[in-house]
Amino acid sequence: MYRFTNLIAPGIAAALLFSLSACGTTTTDRAASGGLLGAAAGAAIGSLYGDAGKGAVIGGVVGAGAGALTDPCSVNLGDPVWSDQNASREDYYRRCGHYPPY
Repeated sequence: MYRFTNLIAPGIAAALLFSLSACGTTTTDRAASGGLLGAAAGAAIGSLYGDAGKGAVIGGVVGAGAGALTDPCSVNLGDPVWSDQNASREDYYRRCGHYPPY
């Protein structure tokens, strides 16, 4: 069990964090969603070590950074719940050249 909690669980959480780090097409949306996902992953990892709060803060900062730095044309998981779906989608199409089928 020691090996799982110290090596494998943080590795899995880090891989999930970076693969799911950004929803949205604007840098702000991607940073916000990455921060939320990172905080959740960090809290889960931190709870294994007895300090979920510290893990949430670290995960939130790393997730927000990863979300802000990833390219929406490469990693796009859709629009976040809080965004104006049509406005950000049009920006994505214009920036990345992926137009919807008509």
